[in-house]
Amino acid sequence: MSILDTIYSRRSVRKYLNQPVSRDMLTDLLKAGMAAPSACNNQPWEFIAVDDPQVMNSLRDSLRNGPYNAPAAIVVLYNEKIGNNLNCNHFWEQDLSAATENIMIAAAGMGLGTVWLGTYPKENTVELVQNILQIPKDIIPFVVIYVGYPEETPQASTKFNADRVHWNQYS
Repeated sequence: MSILDTIYSRRSVRKYLNQPVSRDMLTDLLKAGMAAPSACNNQPWEFIAVDDPQVMNSLRDSLRNGPYNAPAAIVVLYNEKIGNNLNCNHFWEQDLSAATENIMIAAAGMGLGTVWLGTYPKENTVELVQNILQIPKDIIPFVVIYVGYPEETPQASTKFNADRVHWNQYS
C-alpha cells in the first residue's frame, strides 16, 4: 500500500476484535509518534502505552467519549519541562498533534485501527485521565488514542473538497 493509500484508508475505528496488540507493535507506534516534526525540535512529549485490561476498562468506563472495546491505548502527554528548546513550548499543541497523527497513520499501515479521543482542553477529562493513569498534575494528557484490530474496515476516502482550496491568494 502506498503512503497516500494508507493516509486515505485511516479512519476512526470504534469496534475492535478481541485480539491484543503486541508490545512490539505498540513500541513501533511510539517510535512513529516520536518521529513527528516538532517546532524547534522541542519534542515536549511523553507517552503512556496501556495494554492492561483493567486499566483499559477504567478508561472505557470513565471517558464519556470512549466506551469502545479497544484492547490498547496510547496517551500522548505534554511535559513542559522536558522540551529541547523551552522557548518553543507555545507550539506544544501542534507538536503533539503531529505525533498523534503519525501514530494513527502508522497504525493504519500496520493493519490496526485507532480513534482519537480528545482530552485537552477539557479540564474534567484531563483530570480524569490524570487520576486513572496516576499522571502528575503538571503533565497534561493531550489525547487518548485507542488502538486495536478493527472489526470492520471502513472505506477509504480523501475528503478532498476543491472549494476549500485557494491558489496563491485567498479568493
